[in-house]
Amino acid sequence: MKILVVDDSSTMRRIIKNTLNRLNFNDLLEAENGAQAWETLVQNPGVGVLITDWNMPEMNGLDLVKKVRAEAKYVDLPIIMVTTEGGKTEVITALKAGVNNYIVKPFTPDVLKEKLEAVLGAAA
Repeated sequence: MKILVVDDSSTMRRIIKNTLNRLNFNDLLEAENGAQAWETLVQNPGVGVLITDWNMPEMNGLDLVKKVRAEAKYVDLPIIMVTTEGGKTEVITALKAGVNNYIVKPFTPDVLKEKLEAVLGAAA
């Protein structure tokens, strides 16, 4: 299964990708912002999970989630937001936009594993 990791921080993308590799997810795509993520998503059929940051240049994660959810073919795509925005208002805003799960930075590999299992509906 392809997983698209979106974060403007190359370090954070690497951390997430390394964690996913340890969980035996090896078909990984990455993007630096929402606009690049959208292009990557459109050009790569079969993306099974989208993991995105909120605060990014060009197109932020919340706008990306809204754009993805506006397309019928992506309505069921699991989306996990990984962000420093940990306030209750931000979490509710993200969930209303269509995020399936939410992780506040910093996080442990176990948290990512747990959230992935939750959106995939099976042990990762």
